[in-house]
Amino acid sequence: MLTIISWIALGIGVISSIIILVDICRHPQMMSIMNVVWPINGWFFGPFAIWTYFRWGRLKAKNLQIEDKREKPAKVFVSTSHCSSGCTVGDAVGVPIVALTGLTIVGSTLFAHYVVEFVLAYLFGIIFQFFAIYPMDKNKGIYGSLKAAIKADSFSLIAFEIGMFGWMAIVHFILFTEPPKPHEATYWFMMQIAMILGFITSYPANWWLVKKGIKEEM
Repeated sequence: MLTIISWIALGIGVISSIIILVDICRHPQMMSIMNVVWPINGWFFGPFAIWTYFRWGRLKAKNLQIEDKREKPAKVFVSTSHCSSGCTVGDAVGVPIVALTGLTIVGSTLFAHYVVEFVLAYLFGIIFQFFAIYPMDKNKGIYGSLKAAIKADSFSLIAFEIGMFGWMAIVHFILFTEPPKPHEATYWFMMQIAMILGFITSYPANWWLVKKGIKEEM
């Protein structure tokens, strides 16, 4: 039954991403990196991502003139979406690397996932942040934009991974006697949940970063 639920959840995620992507092709975002961010959100947030995209994401389309009446919570949500998508890509790339190499740390595959996925999530998170900052203020230069990206993304990324890794530990040690493997649908369903929890734990971090002026609300 869990396998069936997993396939349904994954299917809904893929369909949600496609729906968002089709609309983005018609109405590209003013900030190019968001053309990638919104479909990634669709994969783990499903229909909720569709709702947030059409409610908040489309406000930033190049070819649409829509008045932006969003309050701060919505703007921080979009900032968190941007952060979470970079983490999601890094984590998703890290999974097959660990699986194919058979890497373990202290005899644990889970710890190997933690290390590899954190490094890649950090790398992709900084890349995503860089492509948000650099186009807005090219006077900073590449180095200045990269420095600002690291400053803006580090805390929120750590907060995201705390939520995600915490769920991975629960899955590994509590929910299953034999944890699901990356070639199984259940594994990726658990990852969808992990991404949602990572988003939840990183939202307060993004709120604080915006409040302190370290990160821009989007």
